[in-house]
Amino acid sequence: MEVSIELTMSPLQDDFESHIIDFIKALRASEFEVLENPLSTQIYGEYGKLMPFLTQAIEKSISKQKSVLIYMKMVKSNRADYKPHF
Repeated sequence: MEVSIELTMSPLQDDFESHIIDFIKALRASEFEVLENPLSTQIYGEYGKLMPFLTQAIEKSISKQKSVLIYMKMVKSNRADYKPHF
């Protein structure tokens, strides 16, 4: 089953930028398709492979931070090629 996941990391500390950059670099280094914009990062792939990867990547990232929020939205289907039709 293919999924599309939107992630937003919000570290609640002064050195937030380095944590966000490190997390995005970990996502980019994966086997999954990753798209970024100024507000969030999207990752696309097979649910059974993507979720264990994300679990490890998120755990590694948040273990290095004092306090952080992670927002995640998921849709069942790969929407990487979405183009507005209007």
